[in-house]
Amino acid sequence: MLDDQLLVMIMQSDYVLPLVEISKLNSPHLEDRLSVAQALDQACKEVGFLYLKGEQFQPELFENLCRISAQYFARDQQSKMQHYIGFSENHSGYVPIGEEQFVKNVYDLKESYDVNYDYLGTEQRRPLVGPTQWPKNAEFKLHVSQYYQHLKDIGQQLFQCFALALDLKENYFDAHIAHAPSQLRLIHYPFNPQAQDQEGMGAHTDYECFTLLLPTAPGLQVLNKQGEWIDIPLLENTLVMNIGDMMEILSNGRYLATKHRVKKVQQERYSFPLFFSCDYDYVIQPVIETDQPKYAPLSGGEHLFNQTAQTFHYLKEKVASGEIVLNNARPLYSFGLNEHKEKL
Repeated sequence: MLDDQLLVMIMQSDYVLPLVEISKLNSPHLEDRLSVAQALDQACKEVGFLYLKGEQFQPELFENLCRISAQYFARDQQSKMQHYIGFSENHSGYVPIGEEQFVKNVYDLKESYDVNYDYLGTEQRRPLVGPTQWPKNAEFKLHVSQYYQHLKDIGQQLFQCFALALDLKENYFDAHIAHAPSQLRLIHYPFNPQAQDQEGMGAHTDYECFTLLLPTAPGLQVLNKQGEWIDIPLLENTLVMNIGDMMEILSNGRYLATKHRVKKVQQERYSFPLFFSCDYDYVIQPVIETDQPKYAPLSGGEHLFNQTAQTFHYLKEKVASGEIVLNNARPLYSFGLNEHKEKL
């Protein structure tokens, strides 16, 4: 029987939000870790959007990240643009308002600093795998790097938890996330008195396996199975988690990528999602034993880059000029609830 202390259902309007307690992932006992896997499986299967809580979390790192981000985004635009994302080797750096666009002629009212996997080697570089572009601020790099590594460690535990949930060997994913282009975004939504007429971020699914998000204010909404947009309230000392495209494929549709957006809010808001992917060259395909795979194999890094190139202005320009060519690119919104699934 599922330990009801590990999975708590929180009511928000008519929508049930699961909260999964993951502290027992630190346990040396397999049965403890399996109990968390069962709770995670139920939450992802039934909802796909949930809260995580655990003794692993280090609140002081969250606080440092919020503080250093506020200091960074208070800088003048000219200073921030010195590290424009279009100057980087691995899609990292400052993203100004209007750079990212999910819907034609609609610009997201946000700015961000994107930190990709800081890979300093030379042999396995890929379009999203290389040295991160950092601003000339040692404190910024220190606190952001510490937070990235902290969540990366939690993410590895969650990959092992997903392996157990999918009846795989617990360490199945370990060999496939050594150099993953998992990206942390420091997102700033400025105060916007005209917010009633505009969206902060358009509706989308995340491209990767799963996302761990730390928001500082309300605004996040998720599309439920009835096609309704539901507010996701803040819950102290938790991270928000959602399923992405790649985990939908890996689970053969057991878990669906969850479409979400940021609604119109006037208040200043920060949001810190870390998107967990597998290694660039890892082929994403159903990993569970089945005679009826619902998805064709997908090159994980290629899919991630293709989706990114369809939303960022500087990459769209390179595609239009022929500088880069997108192979096997799927349209945006190819996954998730009510979307077409590619059958074999």
